[in-house]
Amino acid sequence: MSLDAISIPPETDQRIAGLVVILHGWGANAQDLVSLVRQLNLPNYQFLLPYAPFPHPQVPSGKMWYDLERQDYQGLAQSKMLLMDWLKSLENTTGIPLSSTILGGFSQGGAMTLDVGLNLPIGGLVSMSGYLHRTPNDLEPPLPPVLIVHGKQDAVVPISAAQRLRDYLLGLGTPMQYKEIDMGHEIVPEVIEIVQNFILVNT
Repeated sequence: MSLDAISIPPETDQRIAGLVVILHGWGANAQDLVSLVRQLNLPNYQFLLPYAPFPHPQVPSGKMWYDLERQDYQGLAQSKMLLMDWLKSLENTTGIPLSSTILGGFSQGGAMTLDVGLNLPIGGLVSMSGYLHRTPNDLEPPLPPVLIVHGKQDAVVPISAAQRLRDYLLGLGTPMQYKEIDMGHEIVPEVIEIVQNFILVNT
């Protein structure tokens, strides 16, 4: 089992500035993120948008990284292994080092980003409306820079989850940007600008 992904190449002939990988949320799919790539307006970057490996039980075209409705998060261990192996292979397939790669995700994709990315020598991690599955006990500094963007009115993943995540990572000495935005469980133009700046600084 491996991950299928939408690949969006750079729009210019200039040297590729970096690679950006974005993980979709629960019940969405990689197609849902194509418009986000256009809005980020980073023509010198390559983008990869992987599909989560499991079909969503209620949404016909939806995918999931694991089953949120089960207490044991069925599928999480398998998805973590798949994602980790896939990310490690990208240096060979794209020619872009992990140090010039940004991994980000929305909601469940943000949780996967943190769970896997904190263990990689990657350029940076972006959690949009995300959360932490558990408190990792095997992290070794230096940790990659992390951007957390969360809505103050998020009714799906409460802002308290983002605040706990911020405090935990700051306690580990993680280079951190943390932004609370007046929004719900969504990606508004202000988030696009913050993420764009983070990508440009960390690749």
